Amino acid sequence: MRQHARVVIIGGGAMGVSLLYHLSKRGWSDVTLVEKHELTAGSTWHAAGLCTHFAHNATIMAMRAHSVRLYRETLTAETGLPTGFHPSGALRITRSKDRMDEFRHVQGLGRFVGHDFHILSPRELQDIYPLCVTKGIIGAIFEPNDGHVDPTLATNAMAVGARSRGAEIIRHNQVLAIERKASGEWLVRTAQGDIVAEHVVNAAGTWCREIGTMMGLDLPVVPMLHQYVVTDTVSEIADRIAAGAKELPIIRDPEESWYLRQERDGYIVGPYEKSAQPWAVDGVPPAFGMELLPPDLDRVEHIIALAMERVPALANAGIKTVVNGPITFTPDANPLIGPAFGLGNAWLLTGSSMGVMEGGGAGSFLADWIVGGAPPSDALAIDPRRFGNYADRDYRIDKAVEGFGLQFGIHFPNEEREAGRPRRTTPALDMQKDQGAVLGAAYGWERPNWFAAGGGDRHVPLTFRRPGWFNAVRDECLAVRDGVGVIDLSAFSKFEITGACAGAFMASLGANRPPARQGRIGLVHALTSKGGVASEFTVTRLGDEAFYLTSAAVAERHDEDLLRVRAAAFADVTIENVTEKRGVLAIMGPRARDLLETVSEVDLSNPAFPWLSAQIIRIAGIKAAALRVSYAGELGWELHVQLVQVGNLYDALTRAGRRFDLRPFGIYALNAMRLEKGYRAWGADLTTERTPLEAGLDTLVKTEGRAFVGREAMLARVGDGAWKMVLLEIDDDGQQLPFYAHSVMQADRPVGIVTSGAHGFRIGKTVALAYLRPGISADGLTVSILGKEFPARELPEPPYDPGNLRVRGLGAGEPVALTPA
Repeated sequence: MRQHARVVIIGGGAMGVSLLYHLSKRGWSDVTLVEKHELTAGSTWHAAGLCTHFAHNATIMAMRAHSVRLYRETLTAETGLPTGFHPSGALRITRSKDRMDEFRHVQGLGRFVGHDFHILSPRELQDIYPLCVTKGIIGAIFEPNDGHVDPTLATNAMAVGARSRGAEIIRHNQVLAIERKASGEWLVRTAQGDIVAEHVVNAAGTWCREIGTMMGLDLPVVPMLHQYVVTDTVSEIADRIAAGAKELPIIRDPEESWYLRQERDGYIVGPYEKSAQPWAVDGVPPAFGMELLPPDLDRVEHIIALAMERVPALANAGIKTVVNGPITFTPDANPLIGPAFGLGNAWLLTGSSMGVMEGGGAGSFLADWIVGGAPPSDALAIDPRRFGNYADRDYRIDKAVEGFGLQFGIHFPNEEREAGRPRRTTPALDMQKDQGAVLGAAYGWERPNWFAAGGGDRHVPLTFRRPGWFNAVRDECLAVRDGVGVIDLSAFSKFEITGACAGAFMASLGANRPPARQGRIGLVHALTSKGGVASEFTVTRLGDEAFYLTSAAVAERHDEDLLRVRAAAFADVTIENVTEKRGVLAIMGPRARDLLETVSEVDLSNPAFPWLSAQIIRIAGIKAAALRVSYAGELGWELHVQLVQVGNLYDALTRAGRRFDLRPFGIYALNAMRLEKGYRAWGADLTTERTPLEAGLDTLVKTEGRAFVGREAMLARVGDGAWKMVLLEIDDDGQQLPFYAHSVMQADRPVGIVTSGAHGFRIGKTVALAYLRPGISADGLTVSILGKEFPARELPEPPYDPGNLRVRGLGAGEPVALTPA
């Protein structure tokens, strides 16, 4: 065994071996994988091996597609070894109109990414799967390039490919401890000796929490028991084989929560019960390796009975084997792929409930990230730092049980799943509930999404179309346009940067210069090494060497990592995460100044308190950092106070606001208003995939005489090869509502992708931000929403107050011609 390696990977399942294979393909041959048992031990060896392209996120869809290509073609071509891949195709059937909308949405995303999904009628379903009873079915989606693989064969083929390029695999070698050396390298102590490595990767799957503890991490992962049944011979399948028929496609019934695939001349049927069973929550038994748990068919027999009704041939088969083993679940059922929070050169590649399906692509994704220094595509859905310290033991158990039970749940836009909540709250929450707040969760924070005013119904159905909160959000937007509104933005991530080198550090942080004068505010985008947008910070200069930064709620750990890593190059910079110490209330609307003047003695006029400036003032006797910024595009201030004072401040503003008809509003209204202004949102419109220049943020990019990470890479992506962000007006039909991941079409081909959309109630138009591929003009565009094409036109400037008169407090701006919503 090597004593030194560039990378040590801990865990020999599909994901860990895939990373080893892909690192070696990228020329990093000085890599070692250690496995405490045999390769595939834990969950890989007993996986059903299903492979799909179906996903609700472009990165995950691409990752799964890479797995399919790898198992179907690449590995055998390179190694000469079989992977056992069966290109059977796959079906998902439904009785639900909402599910059909979901199918059409995934089909639209697939069209942009380059994967074909076919929507089928019941008759077409019967033609493809003649053993299926179609009674009650209204449609299906067919994935022709899906299939299933032998997990052991595929993993061993990757291992052979890695070894052939110099990579090392050490089996039966338990990791005993992991330490950080003073040099920054990692010391991995194993049963067969110590290894010093530049990078360490936790790909331990079932044992990832134990390895995480050695690394100093508390991973939000829970092993969940999943059962599937392997049947004896099914006569109908045996007859098909004898007649030379093609293998039946995998079939899933998401409403009844089962999957069924042909296994030789029989079936594998896998149910996902709602009353899911966590296992080994506080530690996997030391001797556990390639064992299974005893069958417990009482838990799932009702689901199997439903599968038998849908595919009667299944009812004629005897049971050959029952597989009952652990698979890992994170709180949102997506894997943990990327940097480990707070640890340099430490990575996670684990937490996948679909490790074989995603493993091939996941290994490639992380290999690109480690070698290239930036993720190859938007990583927000899989970045381990999307969870914070609020994800404690109870939370991860509650969410894992919920996620397992909703393995086939419909992924509605704006869905808020309730398990594990609340976790982080502000003292204003009870008052907001009394006002009719309908809450969402952002990085553990409870915050109002919208308000059911006047005792309205808070429980509106989820939908892919115009939602039940549409009119309530319209009223909120118009109240902010015509008067004044208050919104709780306490979920923001918040950092203070101080020290003798703080100014120099901030000058190097991103594409824009930080504010030069005390009390001024600017927007700074930190870039990846490839020029993409890594983070977005609102920066307030508090002094010569003091800055206050806010960023997106979900970016808290991500941004803290970025700040600390980049500040390490400076001798005297202190970074303090003050997210849980500060709360934020924002007052927005043309009467914002009138309201605030009644609870403050400060001069809030334009000359005394101009746009994009900040002052420390007192509001109703409470000390606040008042920032004159407005994401809604109206006159407004953000009031940053001690979190414990948020309730008192909210109460004081509510009382004072009665004479001004102060209206509370939520995140949905803010999202609609920011889109009317063309304001970009980090994590949706701004990602690592696109530069700020491609995103249309030219005025926030200052390159002359400056050096910052990603500068040259950003500038290299100017011209013919650049994508372009456009603000589109969409002619909708009064039923649809754009949200994200809709293909933008031109001459019947996908030329772009919608990143966010909403109805603009102040302008009476539906708008969306979208990226167009390089070289695409904005002529003749349509947006495909749930399978229907809607004409779309590029707006040359924001349709609401393009001169920024309202946000500058210079008047009401140009009159807006409103049309009925």
